[in-house]
Amino acid sequence: MTAALTFALPLIDGRLIQGVPVWVKPAKFFVSVGVYALTFAWLTGYVRPERRHVRSLQIGRVMIVGAGGFELGYITLQAAFGQASHFNDGDPLHAILYALMGIMALTLLASKIPLIVEIMRRPVHGLEPSLHCAVVLGLTITVVLGAVTGIAISANDGHSVGATGTGLPLLGWNQGGGDLRVAHFFGMHGEQILPLFAACLISLGLSRRLLLVTLAALLLFGLTIGTWLQAASGIAFPFG
Repeated sequence: MTAALTFALPLIDGRLIQGVPVWVKPAKFFVSVGVYALTFAWLTGYVRPERRHVRSLQIGRVMIVGAGGFELGYITLQAAFGQASHFNDGDPLHAILYALMGIMALTLLASKIPLIVEIMRRPVHGLEPSLHCAVVLGLTITVVLGAVTGIAISANDGHSVGATGTGLPLLGWNQGGGDLRVAHFFGMHGEQILPLFAACLISLGLSRRLLLVTLAALLLFGLTIGTWLQAASGIAFPFG
């Protein structure tokens, strides 16, 4: 509901930040954090029932609520003030808050580590091997590549490389030059892409599913690295 509200706010609030309506970023983050939290709930279903409320998973849930709440609260507050939330560190207060945003982003990713451990060591009985592999690899890709690409964007002090132009519809990726968010997007969504791919293989009754899931994970890893190198060269996604 909050995502829908913030998507609708530009209809009555026409303020812009760098040519983009101020409420676009909060709307995107409400969707993103919401999907991230729902994925945690979905994949918890692959943990043995008696293990779904162990302390490590409870801590993971608290980390998502706390870190996600801080991120969404700060981004929304900055939008209300008509100020940028990301890369806004021009004074001591905003520098501290921006650093805290980075810490909270890494906390969100770290929240999935206990889930990886539980599913890897104690999956629900009868979990199909290719789906088991897909969930573990997908979560691992999200945590590792999500963190690496996020830190690198921050170190670059922005997501655009080279010329800037119009944004790709809906996603807003820079079409005038490179955009490091593309690689971040693919890395962050491994936890959804690979399990859904495995589920499709199972529903189609295909053989050698474990091999196909492994190849898909390698392809996703390569796609993330490839789009990062493309963006770092100042080339727009997908075709320059």
